[in-house]
Amino acid sequence: MTTKLTKITKLRGSVSCGGGRVGRHRKHSGSRGNVGGLTHNRTAMDRYHPGYFGKKGIRVFALQRNKLHFPIVNLDKLWTLVSQDSLAHYAQNKDKVPVIDVTKAGFFKVLGKGFLPAQPVVVRAKFFSKKAERKIKAIGGACQLVGWSKLWLFKDYLDGNGFIWFSKEKGEIK
Repeated sequence: MTTKLTKITKLRGSVSCGGGRVGRHRKHSGSRGNVGGLTHNRTAMDRYHPGYFGKKGIRVFALQRNKLHFPIVNLDKLWTLVSQDSLAHYAQNKDKVPVIDVTKAGFFKVLGKGFLPAQPVVVRAKFFSKKAERKIKAIGGACQLVGWSKLWLFKDYLDGNGFIWFSKEKGEIK
């Protein structure tokens, strides 16, 4: 910006240069930054920043958010997980039943909001609500529970094909 356009060039010659007579335009009259939020600037902090000071809530040490991760899907959105081509294919071929695995779409639980078409369907999920299970079975479908495999507990007893060998005579895992 050129010097002749600055505000101070217009104010030169006046006594207080726009700073006022009584207050005297001083450098940092209210203090710098957030200083004085509990004392002389308290009214401004309470008005414009309520809840800035103090504590709220419960501290959770070593919070693991993956335990709180529990995405859900409702029945009315269930057929959106299947492509339109396969939807038309299963509408024509009534002898075949589509399998919708919601865990592959990133969902854990199926809830019962909405309606399903009369097409029977097999739904795979980790959890089902009672209402969802009732509605799926009412149209002739089935609910399959899928979860994490607990074979890692017996990793010493696995053979090359991933089978666990159990001997009946000794009553132990071989």
